[in-house]
Amino acid sequence: MSRLHRLLIIEDEAAIRRLLRTIVAPHGWEVAEATTGAAALEQVRHTLPELILLDLGLPDMDGLDLIARLKRERPVPIIVLSSRDREADKVTALDLGADDYVTKPFSEGELLARIRTALRHAVQQVGGRPHIQIGDLDIDLVMRQVRRSGERVHLSPREFDLLNLLVRHGGRILTHKQILEQVWGPAQAEEVHYLRVYIRQLRQKIEADPNNPALILTEPGIGYRFSDP
Repeated sequence: MSRLHRLLIIEDEAAIRRLLRTIVAPHGWEVAEATTGAAALEQVRHTLPELILLDLGLPDMDGLDLIARLKRERPVPIIVLSSRDREADKVTALDLGADDYVTKPFSEGELLARIRTALRHAVQQVGGRPHIQIGDLDIDLVMRQVRRSGERVHLSPREFDLLNLLVRHGGRILTHKQILEQVWGPAQAEEVHYLRVYIRQLRQKIEADPNNPALILTEPGIGYRFSDP
């Protein structure tokens, strides 16, 4: 990296903080630390981090309650690191605004890959990606057109809205609720079966092998992620 990037670790266990610092520091990260939710909010205001690694088990508050407050203070990517592996916790964290959820224990390679993806997504949100090329698939978000090997792929307006949302958040897990609310509206937020039908249709049209999707990936019990190569 050409310059230092600022990262905030919110974790009350000293050994985990040391491990995280060891992993990220060689890759150009300037690290700040906080051991409580209150300290984390102060650090966000003073260090202006570009990414946050958040443990949910803090001594003064639940990390889930902290996510929305952190996003209000500074809308940067938040990756949750937690030993909680229940689907309900993952869904709640993502619905509250977390960008990713990594279950402990994790490998160095996995964490660095998740960090790279979160940063790419943040840049895309600011700069936009009007045109995406993945192999022989060409997606034009401005013209609302999709082509495979130069041939037009016909999508319904709703199918394109769904693809547009997934692509614009490439690499990030979107929960069922987030997708349904943004594509169909709040009244349809619980209609997961409806979403599955559209995902199946979309895969049939854009995936090389719809039975083994490489683009629209399922996060079991949580939602979907568009592969961002």
